[in-house]
Amino acid sequence: MTGGQAMNRRMAGRLAQLRVRVAEEAARIMREQGVRDFLLAKRKAAERLGVEDRTALPANHEISAALSAQQRLFGGDEHRENLRSLREIALRAMRLLEPFQPRLVGAVLDGTATPHSDVHLHLFADTPEDVAFHLLERGVRYRTADRRLRLSTGLHASYPSFAFDAGATAVEATVFPLTALRQAPSCPVTGGLMRRARQDELETLLAE
Repeated sequence: MTGGQAMNRRMAGRLAQLRVRVAEEAARIMREQGVRDFLLAKRKAAERLGVEDRTALPANHEISAALSAQQRLFGGDEHRENLRSLREIALRAMRLLEPFQPRLVGAVLDGTATPHSDVHLHLFADTPEDVAFHLLERGVRYRTADRRLRLSTGLHASYPSFAFDAGATAVEATVFPLTALRQAPSCPVTGGLMRRARQDELETLLAE
């Protein structure tokens, strides 16, 4: 091995170690401070560690893996109880919204949810107004917004969402057209297709 190759290997090793440190700090920020956005968490982590090299910023899936590891190490029963509580809230919301074939997505499904996490659902309807009327008929007060998602084609699209409170937890339901039931958007964590769970799949998770 030449001197140049040895230096390159050392630099690559230091860069890899730095990425791990930033990922772990970003995960800690998400776990303790309630930051939900991966980009914001990694920027805060990089600033705290004095990291200016953009190549040292970890990918979202690296932060997610670090968050999962920290929850296993530090969370214990508290994390498991919080996750179960959020999944029970999700199940109640899915029963409320059953006519729209709800699917659970995000941190509550993959198990990395923190006490600050919201419940995220995907709904499928002819029109968003169908969901609005359904909630109004049941006396549910909601807030509306648009959620921008990356599609499997690489393009981005905005979808209407309805948010309502279940105690201290917010439930956000994004409404897709019926044709999107089998076309999940891209996952912001893994880059692959977003994982979705039906009501019966969530019931199985809770039974375990």
